[in-house]
Amino acid sequence: MSTAHGAVAVALVVVATVLIGTFGLRFSRTTSDFYVASRTVSPLRNASAIGGEYLSAASFLGVAGLILAYGADMLWLPVGWTGGYLVLLVLISAPLRRSGAYTLPDFAEARLESMAVRRTTSVLVVLIGWLYLTPQFQSAGLVLGTVAGAPSWAGAVLVAVVVAINVLSGGMRSITLVQAFQYWLKLTALAVPVVFLVLAWRFDGAPGTSGDAPPVFPERTVVTVGTDVTVRVERPVVVTVDGRVDGRVYARAAVPLDRGAHVLARDTVVTFPAGAAVPHAAGLPVRTGGQWALPLAGRDHSLYATYSLILATFLGTMGLPHVLVRFYTNPDGRAARRTTVLVLALLGAFYLLPALYGALGRLYTPELLMTGQTDAVVLTLPGRLVGGAVGDLLSALVTGGAVAAFLSTSSGLAVSVAGVLGQDILRGGVRSFRVATLLALSVPLGLALASAARALPVADVVGLAFAVAASSFCPLLVLGIWWRRLSVAGAVAGLVTGGGLAGMAVVWTIAAGPPAGLAGAMLGQPAAWTVPAAFAVMIGVSLLTPGGVPAGVSRVMVRLHTPETLAVDRGTWRPRRV
Repeated sequence: MSTAHGAVAVALVVVATVLIGTFGLRFSRTTSDFYVASRTVSPLRNASAIGGEYLSAASFLGVAGLILAYGADMLWLPVGWTGGYLVLLVLISAPLRRSGAYTLPDFAEARLESMAVRRTTSVLVVLIGWLYLTPQFQSAGLVLGTVAGAPSWAGAVLVAVVVAINVLSGGMRSITLVQAFQYWLKLTALAVPVVFLVLAWRFDGAPGTSGDAPPVFPERTVVTVGTDVTVRVERPVVVTVDGRVDGRVYARAAVPLDRGAHVLARDTVVTFPAGAAVPHAAGLPVRTGGQWALPLAGRDHSLYATYSLILATFLGTMGLPHVLVRFYTNPDGRAARRTTVLVLALLGAFYLLPALYGALGRLYTPELLMTGQTDAVVLTLPGRLVGGAVGDLLSALVTGGAVAAFLSTSSGLAVSVAGVLGQDILRGGVRSFRVATLLALSVPLGLALASAARALPVADVVGLAFAVAASSFCPLLVLGIWWRRLSVAGAVAGLVTGGGLAGMAVVWTIAAGPPAGLAGAMLGQPAAWTVPAAFAVMIGVSLLTPGGVPAGVSRVMVRLHTPETLAVDRGTWRPRRV
């Protein structure tokens, strides 16, 4: 794709986002408008908005990249991210809407009548939001660098500025309109090109790879290394190098690469002959066709990692602050349930597509396994398979969808984090919300610009955020809504235990990478042991501290579980006028 096409696609999406967002300023005046859109969002619009903010860079780019590298095991990501809404539908959505809260800390305080629980919840909301926001900004840099040749910081700053304009303009009202538009843009951006990709694949003779060998370059291929990378060569090969390899400088020279590790410097150009096995970047598995296509094959402790991933995605959805805040915007609990059902349909339609990009990428863009930029497979495929003017237009469409993914998810996260910061740290109200928005965006933007996080695939980082959410807010919400014996001490102990253990695993994984063996699998996918630990501690401590159960628990439980068409007055039920 030409730079001009990419720049135009980015500009169109940014302009449309700003125009739709500022339109919400006409209707946003009160605190309720900014925090929950005055609870007037219809189920279809809310479901579209949830789809817009939920389908982040991890969904739009990361899933296809992980399937390209790891194979069938990664199909659990879209399954879990969609199935998590089924758990949310059954257990959480309607009672959460009936709580009447603006934010997750509001719910925690109302349920347990404790500022300690509220403060603990607030800290976790902010940390999860920042953990989720950082890869959005990093991926924005990847997209603008891939399609427009811009420096990595430019994409992060652009997304942060546009999100700030939208959120400051109209809060939840503005981003609801923006995110609903962006869901349908993202669906179109993947669905239309995939039709051309599948047709091109079929007319190309439907090539495949050997089930007993790693991917190979089907033709003479020139690979430009965008950053310093260490690759592993499995089969010796003679390549043409223009740049630096293993510390030596070459000028279009024939260089033999023996089996083992080799260091390629930034901007080095390597030309591989047809049929050469693709070297893999350090950290990516070298998997044969059979290992790639079959689940639980070719990885150490893959059974544990798979079940831990399932647990994190199924239970982590209900603990994501930017997802939960959406249910406060529905008029009532029935609308919240209808919204969740619609979300299941919208997400199911979208997640059929990334797997196709990942599978086709293994055939047509194997060099991404060498550079380590597997997240770019969605952006690269249309130009590679289709080519010409049509290929440029399809690549521009995909680029626009990717930008929409960063903007929509970042907007939802900014609102949820700013809501907590504005309510719990500042004085509350519209002005505090706006100041908190800048703070909510500045920290993850600084982390992205400083490259403080180790370079991990975006879906991996988002998966870690799910693990933290599943280990902290999932026990709080499930027990808080369905178990009246939950005590203040139990809630705090469970939040600190689950959030702390999962948080330490995340920090270790991002900063240093997980160690080898079972310990590495447990740190890389911690949900299988941190979620049970959080539930056990929350229940155990609550049973040991019955005096910490709030005095008004019966009243709160009735409110959570009473349909809006009924009202409670002095212990008797009577119909309420609606």
